[in-house]
Amino acid sequence: MSVRSLSATLALSAVLLGVGAPLASARTSTYELPGDPVASGGSKFEGIGHDVRTQRFYVSETTGGEIHRGSLRSAAATEWLQGDGTDGRWTARGVTVDSHGHVYVAGGPNGIDHPGAPDLWVYDRDGKLLAALPTGVPNAFLNDLVIGPDGAAYVTNSNAPQVFRVAEKHGRWTIRTWVDATATIPTQSGFNLGGIVLSPDRRALVVAQGNVGKLWRFDLRTGRVSTIDSGTADLVNADGLVQDGRTLWVVRNSSRVLTTLRLSQDGRTAQLVNATATDPQRVFTTAKLAQGRLLLVDSKFDEPVGLPPYQVVALTPPRR
Repeated sequence: MSVRSLSATLALSAVLLGVGAPLASARTSTYELPGDPVASGGSKFEGIGHDVRTQRFYVSETTGGEIHRGSLRSAAATEWLQGDGTDGRWTARGVTVDSHGHVYVAGGPNGIDHPGAPDLWVYDRDGKLLAALPTGVPNAFLNDLVIGPDGAAYVTNSNAPQVFRVAEKHGRWTIRTWVDATATIPTQSGFNLGGIVLSPDRRALVVAQGNVGKLWRFDLRTGRVSTIDSGTADLVNADGLVQDGRTLWVVRNSSRVLTTLRLSQDGRTAQLVNATATDPQRVFTTAKLAQGRLLLVDSKFDEPVGLPPYQVVALTPPRR
């Protein structure tokens, strides 16, 4: 075992419960991602989607916008969609997959850096482009996505307190501003709204505002936005969110911590369960739950040039 692999295994087994109790049940493995050679600038990554039906996962590359696809049964992913301007995509952030196998890709600053370019794309399982959508909203940074109970995708804007809704009707795909919470959520310096999941009762969205360490509840029926009471939990640098029943895992990127919360059924409160130190040599951005394990994206955001190996790390997450 390499020094790095040993370090990763040991770091992922440390649970911060105030006394540093070990997480004896942790089980880790890695999936290799393709990427650009270091001489060409290397690669960095952010989002991940999981297709429950096929047990495939999709990872976005911020440096170029490539989308890579892997299988839980294979140690290495392959490039699925080219980047560098393919379908107007030079970068990519959040990824999610709906029950029909549609793969949604959020473009982050794609439309900012390339005015007039799409902010979001939808593909089928075969990689056929179904939609390339601009929001029409200035300075929109589309970050993360979740599929709602209505089958639509809900997408966060990290540059403003907005959530967009992406839907298809009679073969026509649209994106619109679903809720603008400017009157409720102050925009702060840095990345604002990011990770997004459903509340356990599926009647609301739970959204992270990582720069200030807050969680927000967006009511799916009324659009009303309110603060989620998370008690004493430190959620600064909250990035990706993963929800399973009443368990909510918060991936706190540069803090290098995976925080576990217990949500109320309606998503109005969240109680701290534990905080798990992650590998100090990695910055995880987000994750998806697949066959009982979390698949975490090693972003390489802490490196001036993203150096291989490029990986997704899988581990059995803490629950209590």
